[in-house]
Amino acid sequence: MSRHRFRKLNGILLLDKALGVSSNKALQDARFLFQAEKAGHTGSLDPLASGMLPVCFGEATKVSAFLLDSDKRYVTTATLGYVSTTGDAEGEKLNPRSIPDTSDAELEAVLVQFRGGISQIPPMYSALKKDGQPLYKLARQGLEVERAARDITIHSLTVLERTENTLTLDVVCSKGTYIRTLVEDIGERLGCGAYVSMLRRESVDPFGAFRMYRLEELRTLAEQSVEALDAVLLPLDTALPHLPAITVDDAVITRLRQGQKVRTDHEAAELMRIYSDFGEFIGLCESTHGVLIPRRLLAYSSL
Repeated sequence: MSRHRFRKLNGILLLDKALGVSSNKALQDARFLFQAEKAGHTGSLDPLASGMLPVCFGEATKVSAFLLDSDKRYVTTATLGYVSTTGDAEGEKLNPRSIPDTSDAELEAVLVQFRGGISQIPPMYSALKKDGQPLYKLARQGLEVERAARDITIHSLTVLERTENTLTLDVVCSKGTYIRTLVEDIGERLGCGAYVSMLRRESVDPFGAFRMYRLEELRTLAEQSVEALDAVLLPLDTALPHLPAITVDDAVITRLRQGQKVRTDHEAAELMRIYSDFGEFIGLCESTHGVLIPRRLLAYSSL
C-alpha cells in the first residue's frame, strides 16, 4: 500500500492499545496503517492504561457517539498503603499508612458500598475543563478547583486477586466513571489509601464478544495483504444492536437520502436502523407520527 494515498475506508477497529501510548497516538498509528482518510476514537485511555480502544474509520464516525455512552469493563490493580498525587502509578506516592488485616467478609462489606448507583467527584488529573482549561493542566500547576459530583453506576465490582498490599478488581461501570477515583475511595474506606498501579479496559459495550488487535498484529496482516488487514474491521451497525431495525426499498432510500420524510406504518422509535432489501446498512432514522425522518445516513456503503 502507498504510504501517502488515503482510502475512503469504513468500519470499526477494536484496537488493543499498548501501555505508554496516548489514545491519539494509537489512533494515528492505526489510521496510517490502514491509510484511512478519516478516523476517530470513542473514549480515550490514559497512557498508563491498556486495552480496548474502538477506532471508527470513515462513516463509522457517525455512530461513534453511541459508544461514548456505553458501559465498560476494566481490570485494575489497587496498591494499598499510599495515595498518589495523580491517583495512579505516575504520581508521587504520599501519606504512607499501615494496611489493616482485613478479612474477605470485611472487604466485601466495603465493596458492596460501591456497587449500584454512586456519586463520584472527578479527579483533578482529568480532561474535564474549568473555564476552558483542562483540569490536569491546573493540577500540574499545583492548583485544585471545586468539581461537581457525578452520578455513575457500578454494575459489578468483584475481587480477582488480593495480596498483602494489592487488590485486583474486575469493574463493569457506566460512562463517566473514573477508576482512579473508585480505587482512591475504596482505599479510604479501608483506612489505608490506595492508587491505581495497573488498569486495562477489557471491553466496551457492545463489543465484549469481539477480538481486539494489537498494532503489531495489524502490521503483520498489512504485510500479507490489504484484504487481510481490512478483514478485522467490524461493520458499522455492530455498534447499534440495541436499536430496532427495518428494511425499506430503494425508492424510500432515495427519498431519505434527499432529506425527505417518508410515510411509514412502523412503530414510533427515537432512532432505528435502516437496511436495504439487500441487507446493506443505510443509516439511522426516527419514526414518529407515521413518518420516517432521516437522522444519520451513510454517504456510501457500510464496508
